[in-house]
Amino acid sequence: MKKQTQKRLIISFITVFLLSLFVTQFNTVQAESSALDINAESAILIDANTGKILYEKNADFAAPIASMTKMMTEYLVLEAIDEGRISWDTKHQISQYSWTISANKNFSGVGLRLDHDYTVRELYEAMAIYSDNGTTIALAELLAGSEGEFVKMMNKKAEELGLQDYKFVNSTGLSNKSLGENYPEGTSPDGDNIVSARSVATLAYSLIRDYPEALEISSIPTKEFYGETLLNWNWMLKHDPVESPNLVPYYYEGMDGLKTGVTPEAGYCFTGTAERNGMRLISVVMKTASEPERFKETRKLLDYGFNNFEQVEIYPEGYQLKGNKKLDVVKGKEKEVEIKTNAPVKLLVKRGTDKSEYKASYVYDEKVVSKDKELTAPFKKGTKVGYMSVSYESGEDLGYIQSSKDNSLKIDLVTESGVEKTNWFVLMMRGIGGFFGDIWSSVADTVKGWF
Repeated sequence: MKKQTQKRLIISFITVFLLSLFVTQFNTVQAESSALDINAESAILIDANTGKILYEKNADFAAPIASMTKMMTEYLVLEAIDEGRISWDTKHQISQYSWTISANKNFSGVGLRLDHDYTVRELYEAMAIYSDNGTTIALAELLAGSEGEFVKMMNKKAEELGLQDYKFVNSTGLSNKSLGENYPEGTSPDGDNIVSARSVATLAYSLIRDYPEALEISSIPTKEFYGETLLNWNWMLKHDPVESPNLVPYYYEGMDGLKTGVTPEAGYCFTGTAERNGMRLISVVMKTASEPERFKETRKLLDYGFNNFEQVEIYPEGYQLKGNKKLDVVKGKEKEVEIKTNAPVKLLVKRGTDKSEYKASYVYDEKVVSKDKELTAPFKKGTKVGYMSVSYESGEDLGYIQSSKDNSLKIDLVTESGVEKTNWFVLMMRGIGGFFGDIWSSVADTVKGWF
């Protein structure tokens, strides 16, 4: 009896100890979140894999974004390369307008030369690394003929990517009033690129997702350009301690992008991204007080993300929801087919989060699956029939960067196998069988009613 009492005491002690550890860890994480004070007019932190929002401050407030605008120009250039409309080796001579902007010492300029053939790669690197405005305009003119037409492309792409609060008026991020008479046609002379932190993060998320090669260039700390050394304005990259000793303290492990920006109207802005242990985060800070401040606040955001979140597999690839593993097949050689998710559900969650708090449900594509949950043959293996929606059922959830209606993550649902269409004879026999089956069921029901 005495041994049993001791055993119970030991178990109780261990239970209380473990519970106290959990409560302490939970309270610490909660306290760090609420204590996170970002000295910027607006800010946001997201998971680069899913677009999950980890922190936000005035994220929907639209304001000038300065040279962070160039991320949209980068996207359109990389898209044109991907589609074969231009290549990295395409040659282009700059216009008088581009030359004027590049030669202006009040703007970031590499000193472009007229009547010289520059490659798209050279122009892009000067834009992405040194934030050169003349090369940005040159690329806009190359793709669209004029910056005014390019601005139309920018706004159209913004809509396609799901940006919510935006207005692009030029390719560079300068205020139109800085361009004098050269402001793009179709925009106002005092216009500015106005975008919210949420939409800037959406743009960065889309750029990295669709064209990850952008990071190969944004991560270059210095670049030689026709006798000039271009220094990347992103101080959080690993710069040479001999060439740039003053930047060493700002280095952040895993940092490889993405774009700085500053104008009197926008203040000091920065969209940063870093990857550690397979976990990539994207941060945006807008209108900080100084150049060092934008990197200090970015460090706060990224530290909060890496220290308080972990990547967890909530559901494996090929997951099947109980009671919804199959769909009936119409006009097929098989009468049913199994469905599954085509990818694992991996999420960044706060450390200590219970995975059971996440709930999954199926949403079928009405164009593919009927109201009676039937799929018509023929179809191939891997045919998309809808998606599995995963949502967090407990506590605060900030949702996803591209989700305006709900806070769920969507994973494609596909067929486990393909089903061929059966021949007319089998279909006829099934019809006859169904016809007589219905008659027999009616007779059986009638007979049962007699007794």
